[in-house]
Amino acid sequence: MLDVSEQQFESYVSEAIDAIPEKYFTRIKNVVFVTEDTPTKEQIIKLKLQPGHTLFGLYEGIPLPARNSGYNLVIPDKITIFRKPMLAYCEDELSLRKQIHKTVWHEVAHYFGLSHEAMDKLGGI
Repeated sequence: MLDVSEQQFESYVSEAIDAIPEKYFTRIKNVVFVTEDTPTKEQIIKLKLQPGHTLFGLYEGIPLPARNSGYNLVIPDKITIFRKPMLAYCEDELSLRKQIHKTVWHEVAHYFGLSHEAMDKLGGI
């Protein structure tokens, strides 16, 4: 497994967030980005993840298209980037950084309301 400190991993996640083009970044409201080592038991159950499936990131919240005039006083949506699954998957720091960028974009796409099918049509965000 690749050995990258929590601080370095968080730095790579920050780079990926900073790389979100401004036209999208300025539309991201009430979302917090966090890093965790692994998904919680509750997240695994909620997603019905089977043993052997890997989760690099997770968007939890109300996608932008589903928000309406009644959307206020709501806790922030959360995008979580999981460290240990990525470290186990990636061969080196360059591939890790690329996977982090891809995962951040993927979860941001969920925030904008895109399904996995729509992302596949757009070229596998």
